[in-house]
Amino acid sequence: MAERKTVRKRQKMSKVWDHFKLKKDDNTVQCLHCKAELAYHNNTSSMLQHLNRKHPVVNQSGSPSGADTSLSGFSFGGLSSQSLTVPTTSGQPAITTVADPKDAFGIVTTMSSTMKTNTPLFKFPAVQPKLESPQSDTEISSDITFEIPVASATALEAKDGLSNVSSTEAQRDKLFTFTAVRPILESQWRDVEWTEEKKASLMKTVSSYTASCGDCPARILLLGPVGSGKSSFISSVQSVFKGRVTNRAMVGSFSTGFTKKLQSFNICDQKSEDAAGLVLCDIMGLGDGEMTGLTLHDILSVIKGHVPEGHKFSPDQPVRSETQGYVKKPSLKHKIHCVAFVVDASKILTYPKGLCATFQNLREHISDLGVHQVALLTHIEQICPETAKDVSQVYKSRIIKDMMGKAGALLGMSTSYIVPVKNYSLELDLDVNTDVLLLSAVDHILQYADLYFQDNMPKFDV
Repeated sequence: MAERKTVRKRQKMSKVWDHFKLKKDDNTVQCLHCKAELAYHNNTSSMLQHLNRKHPVVNQSGSPSGADTSLSGFSFGGLSSQSLTVPTTSGQPAITTVADPKDAFGIVTTMSSTMKTNTPLFKFPAVQPKLESPQSDTEISSDITFEIPVASATALEAKDGLSNVSSTEAQRDKLFTFTAVRPILESQWRDVEWTEEKKASLMKTVSSYTASCGDCPARILLLGPVGSGKSSFISSVQSVFKGRVTNRAMVGSFSTGFTKKLQSFNICDQKSEDAAGLVLCDIMGLGDGEMTGLTLHDILSVIKGHVPEGHKFSPDQPVRSETQGYVKKPSLKHKIHCVAFVVDASKILTYPKGLCATFQNLREHISDLGVHQVALLTHIEQICPETAKDVSQVYKSRIIKDMMGKAGALLGMSTSYIVPVKNYSLELDLDVNTDVLLLSAVDHILQYADLYFQDNMPKFDV
């Protein structure tokens, strides 16, 4: 009887075997991606070189992946050299190394659930080792674990003398743990009281507002890109005073916007018989670069008080003295006393470049008319998961604070003029924290409207 030949299978511990298979002759291996055959000499050097040369962008699953990652500073299967900071386990300072693309074929990341909820818009603060006692006012989040293949770990050991990484192929891959700073501060960067008493106080302040120049309501014009949340803000403020969520201002989701004409909405306490001291004016949205359907001339005509209520705007029919209902000699009650720009926090980084020039042009002309300007940052719940859960976290959020700075750069104004708001959209019931944030924004606007009245008070001869 012929002697049965027993072949001992090699234990495949390296990740490189996810991309190759050993042939029956036990002397050659075949690439699972291009079917190329390589000589096998009981090591993986030739296979690693083949992957780096022929398939530099394969991931751990074996499928090509050219997608970028939201964590900058690391290369996921690419060929570019990157700096990598690895904290030691002995309490000594972190070691910064440079991973050569020849040393590895990829780095795989495993994120905590806290980080996964964050949107791609937010860039986490620089990764730093965990401290025994934090020296800042930040909280520390769950760890982010980076799994480095043996080939990469061996290369780092050779370059920097890491003693806790095995160079043998049979040992399991080592895990290095990094810690990221949570985007939530311990204290608010703007002091706000989130109570029913504060809501009642703000409602009284807004509903009883009287202009310093006499019997004239403050008229506020909301300006912003299509879909920024102008009409939603008006409806949300009205909801607070009505005691239930309502959408009196027509709110749409069309790419070209829902509002097409000038509409004014009185903001007042439903139980009060006094005339409204605040009027919010809605108008069609701005386009990118050149204004789509709304010209600079039309906007300035609204601010000067020439445009009648309900006027429908059209790019080929600008407001003129012949326009039906045109106000030739507008009084103080016809004019706009403050302009509130409205921008979407979730789109700040993706707005067209021409929009910045549009805002700058608008602000220069509006300032020439002596009208003060503020800004509302909407949809904050879409960029900060903590705020989405609890609106009272808005002024503890690093994400929102950072986005307000970017909004200021877009608009060309200081962040002290900008207030974050959350509009009612999916909700059916009011929330006290959301109400406080909305009313605080209205109170902020009224302060600048009153400056206009002070600047334009009638002067009497003594």
